[in-house]
Amino acid sequence: MKQNVYTVAQINSYIKNMFTQDYMLRFVLVKGEVSNCKYHSSGHIYFTLKDAKGVIACVMFAGSRTGLSFRLEEGQMVVAGGTIDVYERDGKYQLYAKQITLDGAGLLYEKFDRLKRELEDMGMFAPEYKQPIPKYIKTLGVVTAPTGAAVRDIINIATRRNPYIQIILYPAIVQGDQAVSSIVNGIHALEQIGVDVMIVGRGGGSIEDLWAFNEETVAQAVFDSPVPIISAVGHETDTTIIDYVADLRAPTPSAAAELAVYDYRQLMDKLAVYRATLNHAIQVQLERRKNRLENLRLKVKYLSPSSQIQQKRTYCMDLEGRLNAIINTALIQQKHKMALCAEKLKGLSPLEKLSQGYAYVEDANHNVINDVKNVKLDDLIQIYIKNGTIQAAVSKIEEVQYGEGADTGTDI
Repeated sequence: MKQNVYTVAQINSYIKNMFTQDYMLRFVLVKGEVSNCKYHSSGHIYFTLKDAKGVIACVMFAGSRTGLSFRLEEGQMVVAGGTIDVYERDGKYQLYAKQITLDGAGLLYEKFDRLKRELEDMGMFAPEYKQPIPKYIKTLGVVTAPTGAAVRDIINIATRRNPYIQIILYPAIVQGDQAVSSIVNGIHALEQIGVDVMIVGRGGGSIEDLWAFNEETVAQAVFDSPVPIISAVGHETDTTIIDYVADLRAPTPSAAAELAVYDYRQLMDKLAVYRATLNHAIQVQLERRKNRLENLRLKVKYLSPSSQIQQKRTYCMDLEGRLNAIINTALIQQKHKMALCAEKLKGLSPLEKLSQGYAYVEDANHNVINDVKNVKLDDLIQIYIKNGTIQAAVSKIEEVQYGEGADTGTDI
């Protein structure tokens, strides 16, 4: 028996026809969590609905967007109404959504977005209203449940960073009908005590568990608080209204404790560095001042009257020594010169001549007789010799020529 062979297109067309004839699939409501949501530039929205046991592909065409009153985002729980049909080209079936509404937690997301927009329009998120978190605090206020990981983490980390910190805990109800009033009362109570910084938060949970921190009353209390508030609600991916209103948002309670309490050991290390730097600077300045004072002391000592007198005295003594040296040198030179002159005079001295056997002759009138023509016979003359004088009378005069041609003499 010959079997029929079909093309892929024929099979896809057949399956599509089956879906079309199924009255139930013409309009069906499907509840699930939104994932893989993509807004196409054409205006179509492609997304997937999933639950614990399965997924279904969905599309909302641009013409059906009037059936969507909010922005579709990841994680929303929605109820999508539309037709389930087959896309023949790919052979895949998907939900062609005509309308989408939030369901359960999805309604809370919608309420969250609406309140967020309202408070943002009121200016409660504006950065100019944010108070700075003090760097060094003595008292830390905590508004959270008295039991659980959140309060333990805050206490452990805060005391580890600063063992001297005082932590004041207000045991608030953070979930349920009484949570809002309990959180607000805790904020006001810690304001009255006068803590330096306040942490308001709790551990993680679903949006329903965290909803108390999305209420406008709690947000208003956080905004009005004169004490800087750090919000620490849930895990890092959880976001609540007070995260936008608080002066600082911490991703977790542990991070809030680190942001609120300065590390004491780090402070001590920094102070030690500052102390060493300051001491070094002081030593440098002292050394500079000491050197300057020493220079001034030496200058004063140099310019003092006693120092000036001493210097002038030393200068005078130096001049005296130089003058004595000059005088002594001059005296020695003059003595030497006088010795030469004395020797010269000695050679020319009549006495020296007399001591050598020569004589000096004068007439009676003490005129020098150096020519025989200056005397006559019987004249009295006085002869000077080495050791005395001799008076004599001229008894003979003889003229003699000494030198060349002196070979004859004449008696007178």
